Parts: sequence; structure tokens; C-alpha cells
Amino acid sequence: MDKISYVSEAGLNKLKAELAHMKNVERPAISRQIAEARDKGDLSENAEYDAAKEAQGILEARIHKLEAIIANSRILDESRISTDSVQIMSKVKLKNLKNKAVVEYMLVSESEANLKEGKISINTPIGQGLLGKKVGETAEIRVPAGVIPFEVMEISR
Repeated sequence: MDKISYVSEAGLNKLKAELAHMKNVERPAISRQIAEARDKGDLSENAEYDAAKEAQGILEARIHKLEAIIANSRILDESRISTDSVQIMSKVKLKNLKNKAVVEYMLVSESEANLKEGKISINTPIGQGLLGKKVGETAEIRVPAGVIPFEVMEISR
């Protein structure tokens, strides 16, 4: 059984839009490429046909994976998220106690993670290390470069 993933409503809508694009735009385009390559004759030495079939296989695998993620996603009611401690959908302001840098992250499901937007997965070392922490507490986060202490400065929604 696949793991349940908790997402925001916007995150689920984004996944559904991506799936629709794959099914309605990318899948027909690959089918046309396969048909065009097939029309060119001998399939045993047709690199275009092989490439199109491989692209089709990759796309179908992505579609299947996305369908599974969507089927196992549950929308979180963001208004019911507590700010007493860090949990999924929390916005957390942290201070790196080694270099004094202040960063802000939102903890989200793996499917919604996007570092450029400041959204990190609860499955990352930072996400795991922060879960359950309260304002003023320090989280010792193990990263490839060693252990970094982060002080939780603020928790919001």
C-alpha cells in the first residue's frame, strides 16, 4: 500500500493539473511521434521509433506514479494547524546557531516541496529534525557537512 501524503488544496490542484497535462498533451504527442516513426518503415533499425517508445514508457511511469500520489493524498485543513509546535504545513523561522543566518521554511509533503519557494519536505533531515519542536527550542540537524544547531524562532501558518 502506498503512503498517505498530506497536502494543501493548492498542492493537490497543481498535481491534478500536471497529470491532466501529461494525459491530454504529452501522451497524444508521443503517440503521434510513434505513428510517424512507424510510417517510416523497418522498425528494427528505426531509432526514432525506439526513442519515442522509450519516451512513452517513461511518461506512462510518471503518469502512474502521479495517479498513485493523488489517490493517496489527503487535503489538510490549514486553519486547524496549531502553531504550538512544528508540524506539516507550519511556517518556521529558524536561526542557524553556527553562522547566525536566519531562514524561513514551510514544511510540506514531498510532492509539494520546492526549495526556491522555501517549501521543504517533512521527509528531509531538516524537516524531520524540526517536527515537534517549539519556539525557543534547538534542533540538532544532521546534514552531510555535520550537525547544525537551529533555534526555532517563530512558528506560523
